[in-house]
Amino acid sequence: MRTTNHLIGILNFLTFLLSIPILGGGIWLSTRANNTDCIRFLQWPIIVIGVAIMIVSLAGFAGACYRNTFLMYLYLWAMFIIIIVLIGFIIFAYVVTDKGSGRNVPNRAYKDYYLPDYSGWLKDRVASDEYWRKISSCVHDSGVCRKSGRVVGGYPESAEMYYLRKLSSIESGCCKPPSECEFAYVNETTWNPVNTGLVNNRDCIRWSNDQEQLCYSCNSCKAGVLASLRKSWRKVSIINIVVLIILVIVWVVACAAFRNNRRMDNDEPYGQTRMEKARPARIQF
Repeated sequence: MRTTNHLIGILNFLTFLLSIPILGGGIWLSTRANNTDCIRFLQWPIIVIGVAIMIVSLAGFAGACYRNTFLMYLYLWAMFIIIIVLIGFIIFAYVVTDKGSGRNVPNRAYKDYYLPDYSGWLKDRVASDEYWRKISSCVHDSGVCRKSGRVVGGYPESAEMYYLRKLSSIESGCCKPPSECEFAYVNETTWNPVNTGLVNNRDCIRWSNDQEQLCYSCNSCKAGVLASLRKSWRKVSIINIVVLIILVIVWVVACAAFRNNRRMDNDEPYGQTRMEKARPARIQF
């Protein structure tokens, strides 16, 4: 029985360790939200799940150490609910970030981003005027466009050098006009219009050389934010899937160990009764 309790304690310690990468992923998403992604609500479910696993694991560990059946029973049910919630959240994350990617541009190392390439609940939320005002303000305050400038040999980089850069989705969508606008390059955040009337893209009109505006009101900027968010969430989802598989294995083994523990507890009185019956009767004089 002690071996079983030790096994359950080890499994709970393992689940406690597994909560760390989940919690770390939520914190990483939170830093991304503060710096570039600017979506501040999606990281909280991950943080809550990580904290919940940590607390439940500690309760299960205490139950195993002190042979508290109620705590162990509570641990197994709570962990089962957490696994179901984690599965649902992984599915949700993949559904809301399922579609959308950058389009290759001829003779350019970077990609352009278009809002119609995305769909679903997340796109509608990001593209809404009320919510986009907060996001665009966050992108502006992050200074991502201001930091995109480079100096080579004491001079700003040329157009040819800029075209060979692999820009982030936000740099491409928010800090420059779409390539199809065919604006003339001056520097990373200054472009002069040439043939705007020949292109059916309203972002060409929305672009401004005013460093406070740039393309923050463009659909390409919204698409760039969605692309950045999709990339971040796919990285965290991979970690969550690995942790989920390990959690399921640990939970199944813990269930088997707990069932074995209860069986041994139920068999103990029966075993004592048989031994008492096997003892020879005392002879009284």
